[in-house]
Amino acid sequence: MSNTAQAASKKGLRTSYISTVIGISLVLFLIGLVLAGILGLDSIQRQARESLQGDLFFGVEYNAADIKQVEQELKSWDCFKEVTFVSPERAIEEFKGSDENSTEILAIFEGENPLPPTINFRPLSSHATKKGMASIKSRILKAYPEMVTEVNYDASAVEDVNLGFKQIAFLILVVAGLLILVAVAMINNTIRLSLYSKRFTIKTMQLVGATGGFIRRPFLLQAIFQGIIAGVIGMAFLMTVFFAVNNILDIIEINLSLLELAILFASILIIGALLTLVSTWFALNKYLRMKLDDLY
Repeated sequence: MSNTAQAASKKGLRTSYISTVIGISLVLFLIGLVLAGILGLDSIQRQARESLQGDLFFGVEYNAADIKQVEQELKSWDCFKEVTFVSPERAIEEFKGSDENSTEILAIFEGENPLPPTINFRPLSSHATKKGMASIKSRILKAYPEMVTEVNYDASAVEDVNLGFKQIAFLILVVAGLLILVAVAMINNTIRLSLYSKRFTIKTMQLVGATGGFIRRPFLLQAIFQGIIAGVIGMAFLMTVFFAVNNILDIIEINLSLLELAILFASILIIGALLTLVSTWFALNKYLRMKLDDLY
């Protein structure tokens, strides 16, 4: 009879342990989704910023060799992702492909190429802001006051890219804040329920003279271990979702670098360990302060 009760007790503890780990891992999975969204948003924003384009126009007296020299000098600057010389022939081809009325427009010039050689540039993400693009324009005009007649870029596109991502980032941060609050409450409740079954063991150890630190140590170590295991499971859920999205949905593709994946994995492990550690600490203190009669 005693062996049966002991086996049932062990089974109940295992079930409680597994359900606690799974519950925490699901919460960490949701936190991981938000963190992945933040990391992915940063990558998308960087790509969007670096896709912005500017054009340099030169005086008619300067030939292709002079402009190519400027191209080589601009490539050494620390504010450009890409600098490209565009010949008149390439410019006319791009114009034909981008404008439906290009044939009628070119017919006006009776077969002559009206487009001069230019330089296209794409800024680095850190410089693709309203202030950064204005600084690039001022710097180019100051460096080549006679050669460059105009530095042209779409100021409204620059503003839209930065403003749009700021709004999305703010929304994600709000969602992340709410999710973390819910996660803390859920994990705290799960830990409390897990320790509830061990409240008599905790009080017995205290009654026989065990110090608070001695009682807490095994529970806190177990909590850290639970948090790490839950983090690994949560990350496994996350990678499964990434794999499914990339292979099932054509319109969405999740691309995170190895560094970003490492940051995500480390963040989930640390968050899991800290949340379980803090929740266990407060739950243990509650039972250590309770009187024996209050445990029933």
